[in-house]
Amino acid sequence: MKPARFLSEIHKAYRLPPTIKQLLASPSHISSTKNSENAVSNKVTVNGWIKSIRKQKRVSFATVSDGSTTAGLQAVLQSSMVPKDLTNGASVRLTGLLEESRGAGQDKDLIVEKVEVLGACDPETYPVQKQSLSNEFLRDNVHLRGRTTSIAAMLRLRHALQKGLVSYFEEQGFTYINTPILTSNDAEGAGETFRIAKVKADTSSPDASPSNSSSPLSPHTSSVPPPPPTSSPGPEEKQEEFFSHPAHLTVSSQLHLEAMQTAISRVWTLSPCFRAERSQTNRHLAEFWMCEAEWGDLNIGSVSGPNAGVHGICTVVEGMLKTVIGGLLKDNGNDVLGGLNPNRAELERFVSEDSGPWMRLSYAEAIEKLQEEYVKQLQLKGQGDTQASPLPFEYEPQYGKPLQSEHEKWLAEVYARGPVFVFNYPKQLKPFYMRLNEYNKDIHKLRQEVACFDLLVPGVGELVGGSVREERVRHLVGAMLVAGLVKPKPGCEGYIMKWLDTSPLSPYELPVSALPSDVTDDKSDWGLDLDKIDLGPYEWYVDLRRFGGAPHVGFGMGFERLVGWVGGIENVRECVPMPRWAGRMNL
Repeated sequence: MKPARFLSEIHKAYRLPPTIKQLLASPSHISSTKNSENAVSNKVTVNGWIKSIRKQKRVSFATVSDGSTTAGLQAVLQSSMVPKDLTNGASVRLTGLLEESRGAGQDKDLIVEKVEVLGACDPETYPVQKQSLSNEFLRDNVHLRGRTTSIAAMLRLRHALQKGLVSYFEEQGFTYINTPILTSNDAEGAGETFRIAKVKADTSSPDASPSNSSSPLSPHTSSVPPPPPTSSPGPEEKQEEFFSHPAHLTVSSQLHLEAMQTAISRVWTLSPCFRAERSQTNRHLAEFWMCEAEWGDLNIGSVSGPNAGVHGICTVVEGMLKTVIGGLLKDNGNDVLGGLNPNRAELERFVSEDSGPWMRLSYAEAIEKLQEEYVKQLQLKGQGDTQASPLPFEYEPQYGKPLQSEHEKWLAEVYARGPVFVFNYPKQLKPFYMRLNEYNKDIHKLRQEVACFDLLVPGVGELVGGSVREERVRHLVGAMLVAGLVKPKPGCEGYIMKWLDTSPLSPYELPVSALPSDVTDDKSDWGLDLDKIDLGPYEWYVDLRRFGGAPHVGFGMGFERLVGWVGGIENVRECVPMPRWAGRMNL
Protein backbone atom coordinates (compact mmCIF):
# COMPACT_ATOMS: atom_id res chain seq x y z
CA MET A 1 0.00 0.00 0.00
CA LYS A 2 1.38 3.43 -0.97
CA PRO A 3 2.23 5.76 1.95
CA ALA A 4 -0.26 8.44 0.86
CA ARG A 5 -3.10 5.90 0.63
CA PHE A 6 -2.10 4.36 3.95
CA LEU A 7 -2.23 7.77 5.68
CA SER A 8 -5.56 8.49 4.05
CA GLU A 9 -7.01 5.26 5.42
CA ILE A 10 -5.73 6.05 8.91
CA HIS A 11 -7.27 9.51 8.66
CA LYS A 12 -10.65 8.03 7.78
CA ALA A 13 -10.47 5.40 10.49
CA TYR A 14 -9.74 7.91 13.23
CA ARG A 15 -12.00 10.71 12.03
CA LEU A 16 -14.70 11.84 14.46
CA PRO A 17 -18.33 12.01 13.30
CA PRO A 18 -19.28 15.36 11.74
CA THR A 19 -20.53 18.20 13.93
CA ILE A 20 -23.79 19.98 13.19
CA LYS A 21 -21.82 22.75 11.47
CA GLN A 22 -20.09 20.21 9.23
CA LEU A 23 -23.34 18.41 8.46
CA LEU A 24 -25.07 21.62 7.42
CA ALA A 25 -22.13 22.65 5.24
CA SER A 26 -21.79 19.31 3.41
CA PRO A 27 -24.27 18.50 0.61
CA SER A 28 -23.28 14.81 0.70
CA HIS A 29 -25.38 14.27 3.83
CA ILE A 30 -28.59 15.71 2.36
CA SER A 31 -31.34 13.25 1.34
CA SER A 32 -33.74 14.43 -1.35
CA THR A 33 -36.46 12.01 -0.25
CA LYS A 34 -37.01 9.29 2.32
CA ASN A 35 -37.55 6.77 -0.47
CA SER A 36 -34.15 7.33 -1.95
CA GLU A 37 -32.08 4.22 -2.62
CA ASN A 38 -29.32 5.85 -0.64
CA ALA A 39 -31.49 6.68 2.37
CA VAL A 40 -29.73 4.17 4.61
CA SER A 41 -26.27 5.45 3.73
CA ASN A 42 -27.41 9.05 4.16
CA LYS A 43 -28.58 8.55 7.72
CA VAL A 44 -26.81 10.84 10.16
CA THR A 45 -26.41 10.85 13.92
CA VAL A 46 -26.34 14.10 15.87
CA ASN A 47 -25.21 14.56 19.46
CA GLY A 48 -26.03 17.71 21.38
CA TRP A 49 -28.30 19.47 23.85
CA ILE A 50 -31.92 20.47 23.43
CA LYS A 51 -32.20 24.25 23.19
CA SER A 52 -35.98 24.30 22.83
CA ILE A 53 -38.84 21.94 22.10
CA ARG A 54 -42.33 22.57 20.75
CA LYS A 55 -44.78 19.68 21.01
CA GLN A 56 -47.88 19.40 18.83
CA LYS A 57 -50.50 16.70 18.52
CA ARG A 58 -48.84 14.72 15.71
CA VAL A 59 -45.43 16.34 15.16
CA SER A 60 -42.91 17.89 17.53
CA PHE A 61 -40.06 20.24 16.75
CA ALA A 62 -36.83 20.45 18.75
CA THR A 63 -33.75 22.62 18.28
CA VAL A 64 -30.57 20.72 19.06
CA SER A 65 -27.14 22.31 19.36
CA ASP A 66 -23.64 20.96 19.85
CA GLY A 67 -22.11 24.44 20.05
CA SER A 68 -20.39 24.25 16.67
CA THR A 69 -22.68 26.79 15.02
CA THR A 70 -25.01 29.60 16.01
CA ALA A 71 -28.23 28.35 14.48
CA GLY A 72 -28.38 24.78 15.73
CA LEU A 73 -30.41 22.15 13.89
CA GLN A 74 -34.18 21.71 13.84
CA ALA A 75 -35.22 18.12 14.53
CA VAL A 76 -38.67 16.92 13.41
CA LEU A 77 -40.13 14.02 15.43
CA GLN A 78 -43.39 12.13 15.50
CA SER A 79 -44.98 13.15 18.80
CA SER A 80 -45.58 9.51 19.65
CA MET A 81 -41.82 8.87 19.80
CA VAL A 82 -40.94 11.86 22.04
CA PRO A 83 -39.73 10.61 25.46
CA LYS A 84 -41.00 12.40 28.56
CA ASP A 85 -37.49 13.41 29.52
CA LEU A 86 -36.80 15.11 26.17
CA THR A 87 -36.73 18.60 27.68
CA ASN A 88 -34.77 21.83 27.41
CA GLY A 89 -31.15 21.17 28.41
CA ALA A 90 -31.26 17.39 27.96
CA SER A 91 -28.33 15.68 26.24
CA VAL A 92 -29.50 13.61 23.27
CA ARG A 93 -28.42 11.44 20.38
CA LEU A 94 -30.70 11.74 17.35
CA THR A 95 -30.54 9.55 14.24
CA GLY A 96 -32.39 10.24 11.00
CA LEU A 97 -32.29 11.83 7.57
CA LEU A 98 -31.12 15.36 6.86
CA GLU A 99 -33.51 17.01 4.37
CA GLU A 100 -34.20 20.38 2.86
CA SER A 101 -36.52 22.20 5.24
CA ARG A 102 -40.15 22.70 4.23
CA GLY A 103 -40.60 25.59 6.66
CA ALA A 104 -39.16 29.05 7.06
CA GLY A 105 -36.32 29.97 9.38
CA GLN A 106 -33.87 27.17 8.58
CA ASP A 107 -32.38 25.48 5.53
CA LYS A 108 -32.23 21.89 6.79
CA ASP A 109 -34.34 19.65 9.01
CA LEU A 110 -33.36 16.41 10.68
CA ILE A 111 -36.20 13.92 10.21
CA VAL A 112 -35.69 11.86 13.36
CA GLU A 113 -36.09 8.08 13.31
CA LYS A 114 -34.44 7.29 16.64
CA VAL A 115 -34.17 9.27 19.89
CA GLU A 116 -31.85 8.55 22.79
CA VAL A 117 -31.79 10.76 25.89
CA LEU A 118 -28.22 10.50 27.17
CA GLY A 119 -28.65 12.86 30.10
CA ALA A 120 -31.96 14.09 31.46
CA CYS A 121 -32.39 17.70 32.62
CA ASP A 122 -35.08 18.78 35.07
CA PRO A 123 -36.75 21.79 33.40
CA GLU A 124 -38.00 23.07 36.76
CA THR A 125 -34.53 23.56 38.23
CA TYR A 126 -32.38 24.03 35.11
CA PRO A 127 -30.86 27.53 35.45
CA VAL A 128 -30.46 28.24 31.71
CA GLN A 129 -34.02 28.82 30.59
CA LYS A 130 -35.15 30.32 27.29
CA GLN A 131 -35.92 33.75 28.71
CA SER A 132 -33.27 36.47 28.75
CA LEU A 133 -30.74 35.99 31.53
CA SER A 134 -28.63 38.75 33.06
CA ASN A 135 -24.85 38.68 32.83
CA GLU A 136 -24.60 38.62 36.61
CA PHE A 137 -26.87 35.57 36.82
CA LEU A 138 -24.77 33.77 34.21
CA ARG A 139 -21.57 34.66 36.08
CA ASP A 140 -23.04 32.92 39.11
CA ASN A 141 -23.69 29.91 36.88
CA VAL A 142 -20.46 30.14 34.91
CA HIS A 143 -20.26 26.35 34.56
CA LEU A 144 -23.45 26.38 32.47
CA ARG A 145 -23.31 29.72 30.69
CA GLY A 146 -21.47 28.22 27.70
CA ARG A 147 -24.85 26.77 26.66
CA THR A 148 -26.28 30.25 26.03
CA THR A 149 -26.23 31.59 22.48
CA SER A 150 -24.10 34.66 23.27
CA ILE A 151 -21.40 32.91 25.31
CA ALA A 152 -21.15 30.03 22.84
CA ALA A 153 -20.69 32.59 20.04
CA MET A 154 -17.98 34.28 22.10
CA LEU A 155 -16.14 30.98 22.53
CA ARG A 156 -16.25 30.36 18.79
CA LEU A 157 -15.04 33.92 18.22
CA ARG A 158 -12.05 33.35 20.51
CA HIS A 159 -11.21 30.21 18.55
CA ALA A 160 -11.49 31.98 15.19
CA LEU A 161 -9.34 34.92 16.30
CA GLN A 162 -6.68 32.63 17.73
CA LYS A 163 -6.68 30.64 14.49
CA GLY A 164 -6.28 33.87 12.53
CA LEU A 165 -3.36 35.01 14.69
CA VAL A 166 -1.61 31.66 14.27
CA SER A 167 -1.98 31.93 10.49
CA TYR A 168 -0.78 35.55 10.38
CA PHE A 169 2.35 34.99 12.46
CA GLU A 170 3.13 31.83 10.50
CA GLU A 171 3.01 33.77 7.25
CA GLN A 172 5.28 36.43 8.74
CA GLY A 173 7.93 33.88 9.75
CA PHE A 174 7.36 33.97 13.53
CA THR A 175 7.98 31.01 15.84
CA TYR A 176 5.49 30.30 18.63
CA ILE A 177 7.08 30.12 22.09
CA ASN A 178 5.62 28.43 25.20
CA THR A 179 6.49 31.02 27.82
CA PRO A 180 6.44 30.29 31.58
CA ILE A 181 3.63 31.30 33.90
CA LEU A 182 5.82 31.28 37.01
CA THR A 183 8.48 33.98 37.06
CA SER A 184 10.95 35.69 39.35
CA ASN A 185 10.45 39.09 37.65
CA ASP A 186 7.79 41.77 37.54
CA ALA A 187 7.83 42.67 33.84
CA GLU A 188 5.88 45.89 34.31
CA GLY A 189 7.63 46.92 37.52
CA ALA A 190 4.29 47.99 39.00
CA GLY A 191 4.18 45.56 41.95
CA GLU A 192 0.76 44.18 41.00
CA THR A 193 1.81 40.54 40.83
CA PHE A 194 0.43 37.48 42.58
CA ARG A 195 3.20 36.05 44.72
CA ILE A 196 3.51 32.33 45.29
CA ALA A 197 3.04 31.55 48.99
CA LYS A 198 5.76 29.88 50.98
CA VAL A 199 5.40 26.16 51.66
CA LYS A 200 6.02 24.10 54.75
CA ALA A 201 9.66 23.18 54.99
CA ASP A 202 10.64 19.54 54.73
CA THR A 203 12.64 18.91 57.91
CA SER A 204 12.65 15.13 57.66
CA SER A 205 16.25 15.07 56.42
CA PRO A 206 19.18 17.48 56.69
CA ASP A 207 19.53 17.75 52.92
CA ALA A 208 15.84 18.36 52.30
CA SER A 209 15.19 20.92 49.59
CA PRO A 210 12.15 22.95 48.56
CA SER A 211 11.67 20.61 45.59
CA ASN A 212 10.72 17.86 48.04
CA SER A 213 8.12 20.00 49.80
CA SER A 214 4.42 20.01 49.23
CA SER A 215 3.32 22.76 46.88
CA PRO A 216 0.06 24.51 47.78
CA LEU A 217 0.56 27.38 45.37
CA SER A 218 -1.90 29.66 47.11
CA PRO A 219 -0.98 33.11 45.83
CA HIS A 220 -1.18 36.47 47.49
CA THR A 221 -0.34 39.81 46.00
CA SER A 222 3.13 41.18 46.42
CA SER A 223 1.66 44.38 47.80
CA VAL A 224 -0.60 42.65 50.33
CA PRO A 225 1.29 40.27 52.61
CA PRO A 226 -0.39 37.17 54.02
CA PRO A 227 -1.91 37.46 57.51
CA PRO A 228 0.56 36.88 60.35
CA PRO A 229 0.46 33.53 62.14
CA THR A 230 -1.57 33.40 65.32
CA SER A 231 1.37 31.90 67.17
CA SER A 232 5.08 31.45 66.63
CA PRO A 233 5.67 28.49 64.32
CA GLY A 234 7.49 25.56 65.81
CA PRO A 235 10.40 23.87 64.08
CA GLU A 236 8.03 21.56 62.20
CA GLU A 237 6.05 24.57 60.93
CA LYS A 238 8.97 26.44 59.41
CA GLN A 239 8.16 27.81 55.96
CA GLU A 240 10.41 28.42 53.00
CA GLU A 241 10.31 29.60 49.42
CA PHE A 242 9.54 26.69 47.10
CA PHE A 243 12.03 27.96 44.51
CA SER A 244 14.49 29.26 47.16
CA HIS A 245 13.55 32.84 46.24
CA PRO A 246 10.26 34.78 45.73
CA ALA A 247 8.20 33.72 42.71
CA HIS A 248 5.19 35.28 41.04
CA LEU A 249 2.53 34.60 38.45
CA THR A 250 3.55 36.45 35.32
CA VAL A 251 1.95 39.73 34.27
CA SER A 252 3.57 39.54 30.83
CA SER A 253 5.65 37.16 28.75
CA GLN A 254 7.67 39.98 27.23
CA LEU A 255 10.94 39.54 29.11
CA HIS A 256 11.02 35.81 28.41
CA LEU A 257 10.17 36.42 24.76
CA GLU A 258 13.05 38.89 24.53
CA ALA A 259 15.39 36.14 25.73
CA MET A 260 14.13 33.84 22.97
CA GLN A 261 14.29 36.64 20.40
CA THR A 262 18.07 36.79 20.77
CA ALA A 263 18.18 33.24 19.39
CA ILE A 264 15.13 33.11 17.09
CA SER A 265 14.68 36.52 15.53
CA ARG A 266 10.85 36.54 15.38
CA VAL A 267 8.86 35.05 18.25
CA TRP A 268 5.32 35.32 19.61
CA THR A 269 3.00 33.77 22.16
CA LEU A 270 -0.61 33.74 23.31
CA SER A 271 -0.56 32.87 26.98
CA PRO A 272 -2.32 33.54 30.29
CA CYS A 273 -1.23 36.47 32.47
CA PHE A 274 -2.23 37.57 35.95
CA ARG A 275 -2.53 40.97 37.59
CA ALA A 276 -3.34 41.54 41.27
CA GLU A 277 -5.20 44.82 40.91
CA ARG A 278 -8.58 45.39 42.52
CA SER A 279 -10.09 47.32 39.63
CA GLN A 280 -13.77 46.54 39.05
CA THR A 281 -14.05 48.17 35.62
CA ASN A 282 -15.39 46.41 32.55
CA ARG A 283 -11.86 46.31 31.05
CA HIS A 284 -9.95 44.44 33.78
CA LEU A 285 -9.56 40.82 34.85
CA ALA A 286 -7.20 39.19 37.33
CA GLU A 287 -6.54 36.37 34.84
CA PHE A 288 -6.39 37.21 31.16
CA TRP A 289 -4.65 36.24 27.93
CA MET A 290 -2.03 38.26 26.10
CA CYS A 291 -0.85 38.04 22.51
CA GLU A 292 2.76 39.21 22.54
CA ALA A 293 5.44 39.38 19.86
CA GLU A 294 9.11 40.40 19.64
CA TRP A 295 11.27 40.80 16.55
CA GLY A 296 14.39 42.55 15.26
CA ASP A 297 13.90 46.20 14.30
CA LEU A 298 13.78 46.18 10.50
CA ASN A 299 12.38 49.73 10.20
CA ILE A 300 9.21 48.33 8.68
CA GLY A 301 7.10 50.96 6.94
CA SER A 302 7.84 54.02 4.85
CA VAL A 303 8.41 56.46 7.73
CA SER A 304 12.03 57.45 8.30
CA GLY A 305 13.70 59.32 11.12
CA PRO A 306 14.36 58.75 14.83
CA ASN A 307 10.93 57.22 15.41
CA ALA A 308 10.95 54.80 12.49
CA GLY A 309 10.93 51.89 14.92
CA VAL A 310 7.67 52.98 16.56
CA HIS A 311 5.97 53.58 13.24
CA GLY A 312 7.22 50.25 12.01
CA ILE A 313 5.53 48.45 14.92
CA CYS A 314 2.32 50.39 14.25
CA THR A 315 2.42 49.22 10.64
CA VAL A 316 2.80 45.59 11.70
CA VAL A 317 0.00 45.80 14.29
CA GLU A 318 -2.38 47.49 11.88
CA GLY A 319 -1.64 44.89 9.22
CA MET A 320 -2.13 42.07 11.70
CA LEU A 321 -5.53 43.29 12.87
CA LYS A 322 -6.81 44.09 9.39
CA THR A 323 -5.70 40.67 8.16
CA VAL A 324 -7.09 38.65 11.08
CA ILE A 325 -10.39 40.51 11.53
CA GLY A 326 -10.95 41.03 7.80
CA GLY A 327 -10.43 37.33 7.11
CA LEU A 328 -12.76 36.35 9.94
CA LEU A 329 -15.56 38.61 8.70
CA LYS A 330 -15.16 37.33 5.16
CA ASP A 331 -14.96 33.61 5.87
CA ASN A 332 -17.18 32.88 8.86
CA GLY A 333 -18.36 36.15 10.34
CA ASN A 334 -21.99 35.07 10.60
CA ASP A 335 -21.11 31.90 12.48
CA VAL A 336 -18.73 33.39 15.05
CA LEU A 337 -20.46 36.74 15.46
CA GLY A 338 -24.10 35.87 14.96
CA GLY A 339 -25.97 38.78 16.48
CA LEU A 340 -23.13 39.74 18.83
CA ASN A 341 -21.85 42.97 17.29
CA PRO A 342 -24.45 45.59 16.33
CA ASN A 343 -21.62 47.73 14.92
CA ARG A 344 -20.38 45.14 12.46
CA ALA A 345 -20.64 47.49 9.48
CA GLU A 346 -18.39 49.98 11.26
CA LEU A 347 -15.88 47.25 12.10
CA GLU A 348 -15.84 46.13 8.47
CA ARG A 349 -15.09 49.70 7.42
CA PHE A 350 -12.16 49.94 9.84
CA VAL A 351 -10.45 46.80 8.50
CA SER A 352 -11.33 47.03 4.82
CA GLU A 353 -8.57 47.28 2.24
CA ASP A 354 -9.92 50.67 1.15
CA SER A 355 -10.01 52.21 4.63
CA GLY A 356 -6.55 53.74 4.43
CA PRO A 357 -3.98 53.85 7.26
CA TRP A 358 -5.24 54.40 10.78
CA MET A 359 -4.61 57.79 12.36
CA ARG A 360 -1.41 58.39 14.33
CA LEU A 361 -0.91 61.11 16.95
CA SER A 362 1.99 61.83 19.27
CA TYR A 363 1.11 61.88 22.96
CA ALA A 364 1.79 65.65 23.01
CA GLU A 365 -0.60 66.17 20.07
CA ALA A 366 -3.24 64.01 21.76
CA ILE A 367 -2.99 66.06 24.98
CA GLU A 368 -3.32 69.25 22.94
CA LYS A 369 -6.53 68.00 21.26
CA LEU A 370 -7.96 66.85 24.59
CA GLN A 371 -7.17 70.16 26.26
CA GLU A 372 -8.86 72.06 23.43
CA GLU A 373 -12.01 70.00 23.91
CA TYR A 374 -11.87 70.43 27.68
CA VAL A 375 -11.57 74.24 27.41
CA LYS A 376 -14.32 74.36 24.79
CA GLN A 377 -16.78 72.60 27.06
CA LEU A 378 -15.82 74.82 30.01
CA GLN A 379 -16.49 77.92 27.93
CA LEU A 380 -19.89 76.66 26.80
CA LYS A 381 -20.87 75.92 30.39
CA GLY A 382 -19.64 79.34 31.50
CA GLN A 383 -21.84 81.02 28.87
CA GLY A 384 -24.87 79.16 30.16
CA ASP A 385 -25.38 77.32 26.88
CA THR A 386 -28.32 75.01 27.58
CA GLN A 387 -27.48 72.96 24.49
CA ALA A 388 -23.94 72.22 25.65
CA SER A 389 -23.28 68.64 26.55
CA PRO A 390 -21.93 67.81 30.03
CA LEU A 391 -18.19 68.01 30.44
CA PRO A 392 -16.77 65.00 28.59
CA PHE A 393 -13.92 64.54 31.05
CA GLU A 394 -13.94 63.98 34.76
CA TYR A 395 -10.13 64.37 34.72
CA GLU A 396 -8.48 67.38 33.14
CA PRO A 397 -5.98 66.24 30.49
CA GLN A 398 -2.43 67.37 31.25
CA TYR A 399 0.95 66.64 29.73
CA GLY A 400 2.82 64.17 31.93
CA LYS A 401 -0.36 62.58 33.26
CA PRO A 402 -1.75 59.20 32.10
CA LEU A 403 -4.58 59.17 29.59
CA GLN A 404 -7.71 58.16 31.44
CA SER A 405 -10.23 55.77 29.93
CA GLU A 406 -12.50 58.69 29.07
CA HIS A 407 -9.65 60.39 27.21
CA GLU A 408 -8.84 57.25 25.23
CA LYS A 409 -12.45 56.74 24.19
CA TRP A 410 -12.87 60.38 23.15
CA LEU A 411 -9.79 60.20 20.95
CA ALA A 412 -10.98 57.00 19.24
CA GLU A 413 -14.73 57.58 19.09
CA VAL A 414 -15.01 61.37 18.64
CA TYR A 415 -11.74 62.77 17.30
CA ALA A 416 -10.42 59.94 15.11
CA ARG A 417 -13.77 58.15 14.63
CA GLY A 418 -11.81 54.94 14.38
CA PRO A 419 -8.61 53.27 15.56
CA VAL A 420 -5.83 55.70 16.46
CA PHE A 421 -2.19 55.16 17.44
CA VAL A 422 -0.83 57.44 20.18
CA PHE A 423 2.97 57.32 20.32
CA ASN A 424 5.93 58.79 22.23
CA TYR A 425 4.70 58.95 25.83
CA PRO A 426 6.61 60.65 28.68
CA LYS A 427 9.15 58.29 30.21
CA GLN A 428 7.66 58.41 33.70
CA LEU A 429 4.38 56.94 32.42
CA LYS A 430 5.88 53.80 30.92
CA PRO A 431 7.92 50.75 32.04
CA PHE A 432 11.70 50.71 32.27
CA TYR A 433 12.39 48.66 29.11
CA MET A 434 11.18 51.24 26.58
CA ARG A 435 13.84 53.04 24.54
CA LEU A 436 14.49 56.67 25.46
CA ASN A 437 14.01 59.03 22.52
CA GLU A 438 16.19 61.97 21.65
CA TYR A 439 15.41 64.89 23.92
CA ASN A 440 12.68 67.34 23.09
CA LYS A 441 13.81 70.70 24.46
CA ASP A 442 11.43 73.60 24.95
CA ILE A 443 12.23 76.95 26.54
CA HIS A 444 11.89 75.90 30.15
CA LYS A 445 11.98 72.14 30.54
CA LEU A 446 13.41 68.94 29.20
CA ARG A 447 10.77 66.47 28.02
CA GLN A 448 11.86 62.86 28.21
CA GLU A 449 9.81 60.58 25.99
CA VAL A 450 10.11 56.93 25.08
CA ALA A 451 9.60 55.23 21.73
CA CYS A 452 6.29 53.53 22.37
CA PHE A 453 2.63 53.53 21.31
CA ASP A 454 -0.86 52.59 22.43
CA LEU A 455 -3.55 51.63 19.91
CA LEU A 456 -6.94 53.04 20.94
CA VAL A 457 -10.12 51.65 19.36
CA PRO A 458 -13.79 52.66 19.64
CA GLY A 459 -15.77 51.00 22.41
CA VAL A 460 -12.69 49.61 24.13
CA GLY A 461 -9.96 52.20 24.56
CA GLU A 462 -6.45 50.76 24.70
CA LEU A 463 -6.17 47.51 22.75
CA VAL A 464 -2.45 47.16 21.98
CA GLY A 465 0.69 48.62 23.53
CA GLY A 466 4.21 48.31 22.17
CA SER A 467 7.63 49.91 22.04
CA VAL A 468 11.15 49.89 20.80
CA ARG A 469 13.07 48.02 23.50
CA GLU A 470 16.04 49.73 25.13
CA GLU A 471 19.14 47.97 23.80
CA ARG A 472 21.74 50.33 25.35
CA VAL A 473 23.06 48.74 28.54
CA ARG A 474 23.60 51.83 30.68
CA HIS A 475 20.37 53.46 29.61
CA LEU A 476 18.53 50.27 30.58
CA VAL A 477 20.25 49.89 33.95
CA GLY A 478 19.69 53.56 34.70
CA ALA A 479 15.98 53.18 34.00
CA MET A 480 15.87 50.12 36.27
CA LEU A 481 17.63 52.09 38.99
CA VAL A 482 15.10 54.91 38.77
CA ALA A 483 12.25 52.36 38.86
CA GLY A 484 13.69 50.73 41.99
CA LEU A 485 14.19 47.35 40.32
CA VAL A 486 17.93 47.29 40.97
CA LYS A 487 19.87 48.82 43.85
CA PRO A 488 23.34 50.11 44.66
CA LYS A 489 25.86 47.73 46.12
CA PRO A 490 26.74 48.20 49.80
CA GLY A 491 28.81 51.34 50.27
CA CYS A 492 27.74 52.82 46.91
CA GLU A 493 24.52 54.48 48.03
CA GLY A 494 25.99 57.99 48.09
CA TYR A 495 27.30 57.64 44.55
CA ILE A 496 23.92 56.49 43.25
CA MET A 497 22.04 59.29 45.06
CA LYS A 498 24.36 61.86 43.47
CA TRP A 499 23.88 60.25 40.07
CA LEU A 500 20.10 60.34 40.42
CA ASP A 501 20.19 64.04 41.30
CA THR A 502 22.04 65.00 38.12
CA SER A 503 21.28 62.32 35.52
CA PRO A 504 19.00 62.93 32.54
CA LEU A 505 17.45 59.58 33.49
CA SER A 506 16.23 61.14 36.72
CA PRO A 507 12.48 60.82 37.32
CA TYR A 508 12.36 64.61 37.61
CA GLU A 509 12.19 67.09 34.74
CA LEU A 510 15.53 68.91 34.64
CA PRO A 511 16.19 72.42 33.36
CA VAL A 512 18.05 72.48 30.08
CA SER A 513 21.06 74.06 31.81
CA ALA A 514 21.54 70.86 33.85
CA LEU A 515 22.09 68.72 30.78
CA PRO A 516 25.50 67.21 30.10
CA SER A 517 27.02 68.40 26.84
CA ASP A 518 26.66 64.92 25.31
CA VAL A 519 23.04 64.39 26.29
CA THR A 520 21.84 63.60 22.77
CA ASP A 521 24.66 61.15 22.12
CA ASP A 522 23.22 57.63 22.13
CA LYS A 523 26.61 56.24 23.11
CA SER A 524 26.86 58.40 26.23
CA ASP A 525 26.93 56.45 29.51
CA TRP A 526 26.20 59.62 31.53
CA GLY A 527 28.80 58.59 34.10
CA LEU A 528 26.94 55.53 35.40
CA ASP A 529 29.33 52.96 36.88
CA LEU A 530 27.68 49.55 36.49
CA ASP A 531 30.13 47.97 38.93
CA LYS A 532 28.43 49.88 41.72
CA ILE A 533 24.97 48.40 41.00
CA ASP A 534 23.48 45.11 42.19
CA LEU A 535 21.36 43.85 39.29
CA GLY A 536 19.77 41.07 41.36
CA PRO A 537 17.15 39.00 39.50
CA TYR A 538 17.41 41.25 36.43
CA GLU A 539 21.05 40.44 35.67
CA TRP A 540 20.02 37.95 33.00
CA TYR A 541 17.92 40.63 31.29
CA VAL A 542 20.91 42.96 31.13
CA ASP A 543 23.03 40.07 29.79
CA LEU A 544 20.76 40.00 26.72
CA ARG A 545 22.24 43.43 25.86
CA ARG A 546 25.78 42.61 26.93
CA PHE A 547 26.12 39.52 24.76
CA GLY A 548 25.15 40.30 21.18
CA GLY A 549 22.20 42.53 21.94
CA ALA A 550 20.62 44.28 18.96
CA PRO A 551 17.78 46.76 18.41
CA HIS A 552 14.42 45.01 18.66
CA VAL A 553 10.76 45.85 19.11
CA GLY A 554 7.59 44.24 20.36
CA PHE A 555 3.99 44.64 21.46
CA GLY A 556 1.33 43.10 23.68
CA MET A 557 -2.40 42.87 22.96
CA GLY A 558 -5.09 41.96 25.46
CA PHE A 559 -6.88 39.03 23.83
CA GLU A 560 -10.13 39.58 25.76
CA ARG A 561 -10.18 43.21 24.64
CA LEU A 562 -9.76 42.07 21.04
CA VAL A 563 -12.67 39.65 21.50
CA GLY A 564 -14.74 42.48 22.98
CA TRP A 565 -13.97 44.86 20.12
CA VAL A 566 -14.69 42.37 17.35
CA GLY A 567 -17.72 40.88 19.10
CA GLY A 568 -19.17 44.18 20.33
CA ILE A 569 -19.09 42.88 23.93
CA GLU A 570 -19.00 45.65 26.53
CA ASN A 571 -17.52 43.77 29.48
CA VAL A 572 -14.39 41.60 29.32
CA ARG A 573 -16.00 39.26 31.87
CA GLU A 574 -18.13 38.03 28.97
CA CYS A 575 -15.05 37.66 26.72
CA VAL A 576 -13.45 34.75 28.59
CA PRO A 577 -14.85 31.29 29.44
CA MET A 578 -14.39 31.57 33.22
CA PRO A 579 -13.70 35.13 34.41
CA ARG A 580 -11.71 35.93 37.55
CA TRP A 581 -11.55 39.35 39.15
CA ALA A 582 -10.95 40.81 42.61
CA GLY A 583 -13.35 39.22 45.08
CA ARG A 584 -14.71 36.68 42.60
CA MET A 585 -13.49 33.31 41.33
CA ASN A 586 -16.06 30.63 40.64
CA LEU A 587 -14.83 27.13 39.82
